[in-house]
Amino acid sequence: MHVPADIRSVARPKNTIVDNNGKPGPNQYPVRERAGITYVAGGNPKPRNGRVIGHIVGHKYVPLNDIRDFAVPDMLSYAVSSDLLDDLLAVYRPEAAYAILAIASLRVIKPTISDQRIATHYKRTFISVFYPGAALSQNSISKLLQELGQDGGKRKAFYERRMAAVEAGHHVAIDGMLKQDTSTVNDLSNFSYKSRVKGRKEISALYAYDLERMEPVCAEVFPGNSIDPSSYSAFIQDNNIRSGIIVADKGFPPSKIKEELTGRPYLQYLTPIKRNDIRIENNGMLQFEGVLIGIDRQVLYKKAEIKGSHFLYAYKDTGKYAIEESTFLTRVRLKDSFNQDRYEHKRETFGVIVLESDQDLAPEVAYQCYDDRWKLELVFRRYKNDECLDRTSAQGDFSAIGSEFINFISTVITCRLLSRARLCGLLKEMTYGDLMDDLSEAWRKIDAPENPKTDDGCWVHTLITAFDELERLDLSQPIPKPVQKKRGRPRKNLEEVVNKPKRPRGRPRKNPLPDA
Repeated sequence: MHVPADIRSVARPKNTIVDNNGKPGPNQYPVRERAGITYVAGGNPKPRNGRVIGHIVGHKYVPLNDIRDFAVPDMLSYAVSSDLLDDLLAVYRPEAAYAILAIASLRVIKPTISDQRIATHYKRTFISVFYPGAALSQNSISKLLQELGQDGGKRKAFYERRMAAVEAGHHVAIDGMLKQDTSTVNDLSNFSYKSRVKGRKEISALYAYDLERMEPVCAEVFPGNSIDPSSYSAFIQDNNIRSGIIVADKGFPPSKIKEELTGRPYLQYLTPIKRNDIRIENNGMLQFEGVLIGIDRQVLYKKAEIKGSHFLYAYKDTGKYAIEESTFLTRVRLKDSFNQDRYEHKRETFGVIVLESDQDLAPEVAYQCYDDRWKLELVFRRYKNDECLDRTSAQGDFSAIGSEFINFISTVITCRLLSRARLCGLLKEMTYGDLMDDLSEAWRKIDAPENPKTDDGCWVHTLITAFDELERLDLSQPIPKPVQKKRGRPRKNLEEVVNKPKRPRGRPRKNPLPDA
């Protein structure tokens, strides 16, 4: 079949040809090497094609020996960055990539979608154009999840590429969440400390986030009853986290990852310690020495170097002090259990947080690093509410791990959508859910031009409000507005003013009256 000129022009090894098998998808254009020459009696010799050595995928030559499981389309809905696609292409086979990215995108567009409905929504959205030929039947998805979960080497290679992009000065926040999993054949599903009260089994998902880019860089699934210190240590080793500042949660003991930190000189930590830690009193951390500058709150601080060339940073937020004191007094008032000594002891630490780090930081920098961690809670809230990924329907260990890998891709896409919507000011006017609901009403003809324009006549039953959102997100070029006419008298042409003959100076003389 005919091979388009833009496909033939893609750089590839010498002595190869591009074929077209006629099946839309990542393997539509195989690259074959020349195997030799066939001599024809009485005619010119003809070249003989050999084995397939690669494919043209997304206008890139991808050799077979480098492919492991994913694909790259020319574009993605909602402007997903190409770096994520390149990382996937370097690790996975093209046909699997189309399926994974299609499922991840559909989980963003339709958060509550089930595996049985994925193929239906795939056919009625532009996902089928971006990822043609993806196998998304229920059996195909089940097999894909199983394979993703079984091959930990590929997931590790993918996450290592993501971690390599984290700059040394960036802050990596590590935190986890518990997800409901009631499977009876899943060893990962177990009762956590919190879930025993709820009476349901859960699995634990750990995520590492780049706080500067505000998106996840790697993830891993652990049993629901796994304690944080052991999970964190395994998480750092499994994903080869070697640079950045780990901003951990309260109560996380850095001593549990001492070996990991020793072998990774560019990996530091910043973690809060408990308020009853003896080091707070021994180092006089509640005797504050100044007020932070450059933030919009009144925060007292103190910095002290401790044994082992480590540092403590103590902060007291006056706003949080008032909130915690009010909460404490409200509780004791309802229980009628006020105790003067207990109140005085508690009052010293209201609004106080003490951080420990193995790095010498300015007090303002250390505070801002940990204060930015609240963004991570917003991502988890988005993960549970808008993405509806707070429970898993996978029945086996490998399927649960594979499903979480796709959820990771969905979370990266969601974080980038949030950043884009936040930059253009849309989240100040509506919620993320309302924005996605409006965008889902924007229907477009499948044979429309590649670069959408509001007035190109290829939109179908799209509301004006949706057009405004599409234009602000740079998903559609707006209609050029007519040039507004300036108010007032137009300026004179300078050439006409210069060439115009000057009026004689003085008042013109009057003609004498004729004689009577």
